Amino acid sequence: VRNSQPQIRMENTIESALKQAIQNALTVIGVPEESIPEIHLETPRDPSHGDASTSVAMQLARVLKKNPRAIAQEIVDSLETDPARVDAVEIAGPGFINFRYSNRYLFDELQSILQDKTTYGRTHSRQGQRILIEFVSANPTGPLTVGHGRNAVLGDTIARLLEWTGANVDREYYFNNAGRQMRLLGESLRARYLQELGETVDLPDDGYEGAYITDIAKNWLTEDGGQHRDANSITPFKERAETAIFEEIRATLRRMKIEMDSFFNEHTLYESGAIDRVVETFREKGLAYDHDGAVWFKTTEFGKEKDTVLIKSSGEPTYRLPDIAYHADKLDRGYDLCIDIFGADHIDTYPDVLSGLKVLGYDPERVDVLVYQFVTLVKDGKPYKMSTRKANFVTLDELMDEVGEDVTRFFFLMRSPNTHLEFDVAKAKEAGDKNPVFYLQYAHARIHSILRKVAELGGLSGKPALERLTHPSEIALIKTLLAFPGAVELAAAHQEPHRLINYLNECASGFTSFYHDCRILLEDVELMQARGNLAAACAAVLANGLGILGISAPERM
Repeated sequence: VRNSQPQIRMENTIESALKQAIQNALTVIGVPEESIPEIHLETPRDPSHGDASTSVAMQLARVLKKNPRAIAQEIVDSLETDPARVDAVEIAGPGFINFRYSNRYLFDELQSILQDKTTYGRTHSRQGQRILIEFVSANPTGPLTVGHGRNAVLGDTIARLLEWTGANVDREYYFNNAGRQMRLLGESLRARYLQELGETVDLPDDGYEGAYITDIAKNWLTEDGGQHRDANSITPFKERAETAIFEEIRATLRRMKIEMDSFFNEHTLYESGAIDRVVETFREKGLAYDHDGAVWFKTTEFGKEKDTVLIKSSGEPTYRLPDIAYHADKLDRGYDLCIDIFGADHIDTYPDVLSGLKVLGYDPERVDVLVYQFVTLVKDGKPYKMSTRKANFVTLDELMDEVGEDVTRFFFLMRSPNTHLEFDVAKAKEAGDKNPVFYLQYAHARIHSILRKVAELGGLSGKPALERLTHPSEIALIKTLLAFPGAVELAAAHQEPHRLINYLNECASGFTSFYHDCRILLEDVELMQARGNLAAACAAVLANGLGILGISAPERM
């Protein structure tokens, strides 16, 4: 669920050039500007139908009251394309216009991959945009669990995708170190601390039972020698627990190649008066009122069936109130777009936050919300439930110990965020190319193994005779590689990293076909070098794609 989509400014690609040519042709044949639809180009499933196709003629049939094939013919007759890029334009079926790219264009673009290598695929469609992504945002009451993993990896990978499209992205972690949860945490640590000193003390009701609390107590006792035995205040215990847990959280994130740019404490919103100002503004605009001792937000004004509580009768704000103040703070910092990565339990909450922002005078379109479905960890063929209080949870570190960092990130990304994810530990631990992440890594390593052998036979030419690449498998692989910048753009625009994984699988599959059909190590040095360069370009694309996913691209396996 997302509130809006980032705007993509197309670059000077062949796709953007074709779209502009089609639009110019529509103007030439007299289509009114207001009737020109958004022009889409699709890649035909059947390669024999060409490299790009548009259905714009069929879209215009009702407007122009003409046969779509006749409209397509008029468009083609008025179309001006670059012969260095486009070999042929054809009309097919009920009115599709198909384009075939020239081999000269393909070879020129392949050369650009070989020149750019580590930067190939970067675009500037979001150049100048400042974007803040808030993710993880777990309160410091325990280590990060598998339940937090999908949030963490999604947020970081979406940030990487947006950075590859030119945006300036900041990663932020929002947390609350006040309230009942933290009080229970402090009381739990005090109980374990005193127990380690030999005293008979029970954990508080609903206290945190995880072994990590005992570990914190033991480490603290080693340092202070029991100086806090008679402490009357819970504060030092709460602060010690928070510090120790945050150190572990940061270490876990670093292990997953995630570095936060900032940590935002919810409590500062109370200290600054931001919470009170939100309520005051709502009251001034007649959108907040008192009832049964609570403060209510008139969300019925925004289409909801019932109004929503902002402050409970106990005086404790609901999550919505500080969230509204927090998002106002984010927008005040000048970000063009603020992205939230939320679990499915937030699906009823965030619309109220967007409504609140609108009341405060902010544009809710500047907030984009990605709601992902939860993860079930399958262990011994059965779902494994997690609870940070009862301590029958699996930490992210334990999962990474079991299957490795690369596999952990990959498995969290391999399905659409909109679908429930079943993380199968047995499948994740599988060795060989049956494991989906190893399949990609093996393809990259295999290419480098081949390139080492090419180097022994004289190496790659700086000016390869790429025109020698005429086999259908060679041409198909080149076309796949050239789709990389577009694949990055689409994955970034839809905030769906699994799209990039699907693309990389096509690359690896395309290389396998090329490798089987076309011998690389040949006595024909010129052809060997041309094919070696194609393999090197494929390795560059695989490495860049894996890098965006936060996954290593080994040269030997």
